[in-house]
Parts: sequence; C-alpha cells; structure tokens
Amino acid sequence: MAEFVTVELIEGNAARRVAVLRIARPPMNLLTVQLALELAEAADAVAADPGVAAVVVYGDERVFSAGDDLAELSGFGADQAGAVAADLQRALGCLARLPQPTVAAISGYCLGGGLELALGADRRVIGDNVKLGLPQIKAGLIPLAGIRRLSLLIGPGPAKDLVYTGRFVGADEAKALGLVDEVVAPDDVYLTAMRWAQQFVTGPARALSAAKAVFEAGPHGFDRARTEWSALFLTEDRLIGTGSYLVDGPGAAEFVGR
Repeated sequence: MAEFVTVELIEGNAARRVAVLRIARPPMNLLTVQLALELAEAADAVAADPGVAAVVVYGDERVFSAGDDLAELSGFGADQAGAVAADLQRALGCLARLPQPTVAAISGYCLGGGLELALGADRRVIGDNVKLGLPQIKAGLIPLAGIRRLSLLIGPGPAKDLVYTGRFVGADEAKALGLVDEVVAPDDVYLTAMRWAQQFVTGPARALSAAKAVFEAGPHGFDRARTEWSALFLTEDRLIGTGSYLVDGPGAAEFVGR
C-alpha cells in the first residue's frame, strides 16, 4: 500500500479516463527513495491499464515538490548511494515511459527531483507564482535523472547554466526558456492540465502511444517511426480513422482505443 502516492481515475462520459497521479507528502512533498519508488510503481500500474487515456501528475495547490529530501541523502554512504542510484534514476523518469500523454500540473515549488520528474512529462503547466530549479549543486550533488532531458528541452547552454548555478527561475523565464508550456493563474493549474488531458479520452490510443515512443527514441527515432507506423495498420483505430477521414474528413472519427 503506497504511503505518499495516490492514483485517482476521473470518471467521464467516455469509456476511457484520465488518471491523476498525486504526490502527497506534506508539507513540501520532498522526494525520498520510498516516494520515488512509489511513483514508479504507480506509473507502471497506469501504463498497464487500457482504460487510462492520459495522466495528470500533481502535488497540491501549494507545492508540486520542493525537491530531494536532503535529510535522507545526508545519511547515505557511497555504497548505499550506488545501490539505489539505478532504481532512483528509473523512478524519476517514470513519466517518460508511460504510453499515455502526460501533463505535470505544477504549483508553488518544483525543485530538484521534483523538476526531474516533471521533465519526463509531455507537457508542463505552471502557476505564475512558481519557482523551478535544479539546486542539487548547492548540496554538492548533481541531478540524477534530469540533465540530459533538460539539455534536449532547452538546449545545452541554458541547461548548463541552471545545473551549474542551481538557481531558481520564475514563471516568465521558465516559459521563455521552453522549460514549461503554459503559465496560468495559480488557481487554474490543475483544471488547465485536466482540460489538456481530457482531449485524449476519445483519441486513438495506439497512435498516441506510437507517437510518444518515437519522441522518446531520440536519435533512433527514424527507425522507431517505421516500426510504430507499420504496426498501426493492425489496429482497429487505424481502420476507423482512415475510413472516417475518407468519408467525413478529419476530426469525425470515433476511436475505440484499440
């Protein structure tokens, strides 16, 4: 039974639903190894559920996650750090492995491991009062899972600046850097993320998953695209989509998610 992570399936009119993966370790949602592993376990369960069309990741209205629990990390020796590093790195990258579209709904602080987690989402929606950063360097550490993804997202120069200095950025700079996709009023963060996620509940699930797999393939994207594209010709949604497009044009298909 997870202690710090919950998964809620939001009911709707469609057969498929949005899952809300929620971090709940008040007051600041600091990331421990246990919390990270719970996130990975919850993500694995969501990934295996064909009834989930999209995923919203959220803390609460005050904070997404203020980062790593340094009280825990300060007690680690090199052997213990080496023993947990691979599992922790995998856990912080769990959103990128989900086949469904994912959006991080970010309020308050999103720092350290919290930002590394959010970097794995397909979209990041923040409140205009948010502070983001990777301050691990100030504790004599580095981000375990976020450096490469940050560099791909905003470019190596700006990524090095954020990692080397450990400084925080506000909403305007985060948007200008391309670190986040949408800035809204703090009270609108969750609803905005949910609206983005809900557009996929009637979408072609296999095609969305295939597109995400190609994005994640990086330099092997061309090869992965050929494989995914060909496999889509075995799906019901491809038959429905192409048939509907020919008769009624784009946007009229009623997909079944298979």
